[in-house]
Amino acid sequence: MTRSMSHQRRSRRLCGLVAGLVTLAIVLGPVAGAARADSASPALAKFQEPLDVALEKALAWLAKEQQNNGSWTREGNPRNVTGITSLCLMAFLAKGNTPGVGPYGEVINKGVDFILASQAANGTLIRGGEGHGPMYSHNISTLLLSEVSGMVDPERQKKIDTVLPKALKVILAAQQMPKDPSSAGGWRYQSDSRDSDISCTGWAIMALRSARNNGAAVPKEAIERGLAYIMRCHDRREGGFAYQPGGGAGWGRTGTALLCLELCGRHRDRYALMAGEWVLKHLPQRQGDGEHFSYAMYYCAQGTFQLGDDYWDRFASRMYEIMLKAQEKDGRWPTVGENDGEGGAYYTTSMAVLAMSVSYRQLPIYQR
Repeated sequence: MTRSMSHQRRSRRLCGLVAGLVTLAIVLGPVAGAARADSASPALAKFQEPLDVALEKALAWLAKEQQNNGSWTREGNPRNVTGITSLCLMAFLAKGNTPGVGPYGEVINKGVDFILASQAANGTLIRGGEGHGPMYSHNISTLLLSEVSGMVDPERQKKIDTVLPKALKVILAAQQMPKDPSSAGGWRYQSDSRDSDISCTGWAIMALRSARNNGAAVPKEAIERGLAYIMRCHDRREGGFAYQPGGGAGWGRTGTALLCLELCGRHRDRYALMAGEWVLKHLPQRQGDGEHFSYAMYYCAQGTFQLGDDYWDRFASRMYEIMLKAQEKDGRWPTVGENDGEGGAYYTTSMAVLAMSVSYRQLPIYQR
């Protein structure tokens, strides 16, 4: 990772300013969080004001809950600490907040410092228990460092330029483990796993794609192999995508595949459109519907936003209706279902913010 990576990130953000995609607050430093969602669609314009209020309440709650060491750690269940902390940090970034600037500037700095200090000798970004396995937290934390690179002060940037290449090597090496043909190209819970799943693969592809966009030495072939695994998870009968090849389609899995297709050069191809149609046919009715609700909401929001048009309007309308109603008075989102319960309110709240702030277009990975 070189300084050119940082320069490219700053150049891209300046281009975004000229295009009107990033608010002037990021460069001049007025009140953070002043970004506005893209509400050009009449179907979504009515949600603008309540959406702004809900997201600011959520960020205020998250900021209050941050631990002294910069992390978000569940009391009595310190698992996936780096992963959940990275999701919380990306929630602040997604609403237009930047490191060292505005009311949440130091919140972000402290969190980034925690992630940077969490790298083990083997390159993994892990702190606390592993939950399902270390690769989930590692992939998410690698994505966070790639996304925040170029936004931080020179001293933190120097640390990112040291830590991030090591983290990327872990992801690339895990993909190279010997696997049977059906699992080849994907990722799983452990860095030495011999099988793969679409969930862990989705996070890995996002981290690699983000880093490659920034100029990191990520081989194009690694992303293409990951996408080939995603395609083996396609359910030809239904048009959605499964957790592993040969399984049944699910909306979180389909959202993951949709976003990977969109980010990896297959914008609106037949499989992406089939995935979008599958998502719209299986819209949730309330918080907690389906498996892994928060995860599914996050990926389907990003994926349908990339597709645009009616795919985004219909999904976003349902998402806003459900999530605005479900938010607690203190700003958090409750935990509903086994997966959300394991992650806790830090997980559900950060994922809700990330899903609902896609149209603010503040994180580079969200750009259309």
